[in-house]
Amino acid sequence: MNHFSLPRLSLRFIPIWRRNWLVWRKVAATSVIGHLADPVIYMLGFGYGLGSLLPEMDGMSYMAFLAAGTVCYSTMNSATFEALYSGFARMHEQRTWEAILNTPVTLDDVVLSEMLWAASKSLMAGIAVLLVIWLMGLSHSLLSLWMIPLALLVGLTFAALGLIMTALAPSYDFFMYYFTLVVTPMMLLCGVFFPVTQLPETLQMLAAILPLTHAVDLARPLMNGVAPAAVGTHLLALCAYTAVGFYVALVLFRRRLAR
Repeated sequence: MNHFSLPRLSLRFIPIWRRNWLVWRKVAATSVIGHLADPVIYMLGFGYGLGSLLPEMDGMSYMAFLAAGTVCYSTMNSATFEALYSGFARMHEQRTWEAILNTPVTLDDVVLSEMLWAASKSLMAGIAVLLVIWLMGLSHSLLSLWMIPLALLVGLTFAALGLIMTALAPSYDFFMYYFTLVVTPMMLLCGVFFPVTQLPETLQMLAAILPLTHAVDLARPLMNGVAPAAVGTHLLALCAYTAVGFYVALVLFRRRLAR
């Protein structure tokens, strides 16, 4: 097969997704706690700490401001970790992909299932943070329910981007470059902790093209009970990142596994 040919997808990804689900169920409790603890600690620590110094930001309490960004940050992190570390383990260390590819399943279906599984886990992480937000009374708007499908889309976006790194990685250590040079800067530049407008103009221009900025720009108004501006632009950007990321990852996996 030509490495650059368009994806040929089928419903055969479903048993692979289900296989990942059955394996994950055995460690579900510890996994949920692990994915929930980090964003909630950030939200409560910064929310109460800086919230006492910054009573309001963009017309809402700083805790509420931070909470919306935390949903996106948590979803990004969960999808990224799953696509990188767990995906690499299944592909390289455990050779699960090799076993699956000896059945009537194509690599295209395997990569699609990895992206969808990582997005599924990130959706669970996003919903968990949302439940904390609702229990704390930080949002009472029905519009905040739209953050659930948004979390799934954000998960798909960062799962697709993460799989590119997995296809390139010679070892687990390689992923530190991605977290240090991509994930952490996005967390700081894309409006999770403070408005992007506080950044210098050059950094604002950079932030405007990053996927996490589009996610936060959709999530924060929804949580505040306001319809986001430029919804189509933000959704198109996230969908474009997802589609291009998936295609590039697939091409790289084809080249890697053809050796």
